[in-house]
Amino acid sequence: MHRIWPPEAAGEVDQHELERLYGYPDREKWVAVNFVSSADGAVHISGRSRGLSNPVDREVYPLGSNLADVVLVGSSTAITEEFTGVKPSAEVAELRARHGLAPVPPIAIVTSGQSLPPAPPVLTDVLTPTIVLTCSAAPAERRRAWAEAGAEVELLGDGEVDLVGAVDALAARGLGRIHCDGGPELFGAMLRAGVVDELRLTLSPLLVSGTAGRIASGMHLEPERLHLASVLAEDDTLLLRYLLTNPAS
Repeated sequence: MHRIWPPEAAGEVDQHELERLYGYPDREKWVAVNFVSSADGAVHISGRSRGLSNPVDREVYPLGSNLADVVLVGSSTAITEEFTGVKPSAEVAELRARHGLAPVPPIAIVTSGQSLPPAPPVLTDVLTPTIVLTCSAAPAERRRAWAEAGAEVELLGDGEVDLVGAVDALAARGLGRIHCDGGPELFGAMLRAGVVDELRLTLSPLLVSGTAGRIASGMHLEPERLHLASVLAEDDTLLLRYLLTNPAS
């Protein structure tokens, strides 16, 4: 793995440095959003992101969740990508222990109601209870079903999930290092709410064309200025880290 930005730190990157780059700063809360896209901006192939991934992405991307307190994901993405609970290998368990983290990070699902079934694998096939971050518009019977499936349900907002409240609620649980797996609608909503600190983007060396969407979608935003923190390169793949707050400010 080669670092090409910043130029003064260019050179080979070892595992220790990868863990530093893809870890989390010492803050009460830090939200890092993670995506892979094609060179022409496609966020999926045939509805799923895994066709865009490659060995380079699969080496670095898991560090985001392996070094996090919690994995945050929108309900549609969790169902489409067939999420289950995190089940760390012995190697990952050692990594988390070395960084002083809990053995298993929970999944936190954002949903306003019907997009999350009553008892999907992301609620039932877990080692630690999934947290469902929802709102009062979600049907009461569906909220009861999630709880009966083993989830911890938090009501945050009325017609839609209050994402500022959601991040605060996770931090209040001691889950302030937040690895967000999207999808695009959740990312767009989080940008509108102003709760994203970092974008971690793998640029896959593929051209897809077609009608696949972009990594953020939803209501129009004023363009958000990004600050390039690091660029790694390997086998035609670029791994980009952007901060949404100027590190010099």
